[in-house]
Amino acid sequence: MAAAAWAADVTGKWTADVQGRQGTQTVTMNLKADAGALTGTFQGARGGAVDIQDGKVDGDKISFSLTREFQGNSIKILYEGTAAGDEIKFKSHPEPAPDRVNEFTAKRAQ
Repeated sequence: MAAAAWAADVTGKWTADVQGRQGTQTVTMNLKADAGALTGTFQGARGGAVDIQDGKVDGDKISFSLTREFQGNSIKILYEGTAAGDEIKFKSHPEPAPDRVNEFTAKRAQ
């Protein structure tokens, strides 16, 4: 029972270098975990900050989605991560393309 109540401490600012179609970009995440819910923002080098949606924390696992506009189309991107200390190992993919997985590691910003 105690293990179910434990949640990773992911509140704070995180940065990661993410490889994409247009090369590597640095992203910044400002996260806030509260009683299993995860809120915050996600900002890439080529776009403004967007609010994360459907955020959850379950033990060391976190998940959220965000919606980005690309060439006039809205695309939902799903993120799943495993937190360990000052790192979160993420896997993400566009909702309509689960086979296009991108992996990256975010580090807690000092």
